[in-house]
Amino acid sequence: IHLGFAPEIIDDQIFIHGLDLQKNLEPLLLNQPLNFGTNRVLVLDPGHGGINVGTRSLTDGRLEKEFTLDWAKRIKSVMATNGWRVLLTRTNDVDVPLSNRVAFAESQHADVFISLHFNSAAPDRRQSGLETYCLTPTGMPSTLTRGYSDVWSEKFPNNAFDEQNLLLALRLHEALLRASSEEDRGIRRARFMSVLQGQRRPAVLIEGGFLSNPQDTEKIENPEFRQKLAEAVANALK
Repeated sequence: IHLGFAPEIIDDQIFIHGLDLQKNLEPLLLNQPLNFGTNRVLVLDPGHGGINVGTRSLTDGRLEKEFTLDWAKRIKSVMATNGWRVLLTRTNDVDVPLSNRVAFAESQHADVFISLHFNSAAPDRRQSGLETYCLTPTGMPSTLTRGYSDVWSEKFPNNAFDEQNLLLALRLHEALLRASSEEDRGIRRARFMSVLQGQRRPAVLIEGGFLSNPQDTEKIENPEFRQKLAEAVANALK
């Protein structure tokens, strides 16, 4: 779990920033339950689609949008019998605006929102592994900005679920690591991901591996591996 601020040593004692204590450590130390709500409606968001292809596979140029949709459909199939109603923001190869994805989750009274992606660091082929993102809490710096402004004072609707976001991310991240044996790149915070900003429910974004890394790409292109990722998400939400 990436902290917002580096710990400091003052008079030979380690001090943690108050927001890191409140937003990162206390939810774990207090062992708070992750409440999924009573409707048990899960909205899965397969990243990209249509002309928005996402990144490309290092080996054969296959598109991220194809893998995210397949992953989402597999999750829905696995979860068909475990008490959840699972809906997808897109079910075919279409470009859905990010605002429409948020509005869809709102209209369906979703209890949980999960956006599915695969990563790229091209032309760098070395970076690999699994990342899970939550919206950055107000008053903290983001782990990743990608050149976007990072206004610490901004507060979005999803910030009301900061603690639940972290617990959801942790549960999913752990399950995916066990199933995939991918490198653990941690639970991270980002403020520019608008698909998370407007959510009024626990919401996370998963980067399920790097299509710019040869070893990750070999895994991602294997349907059996994507099935493992799907089963891991389903198991985490039991």
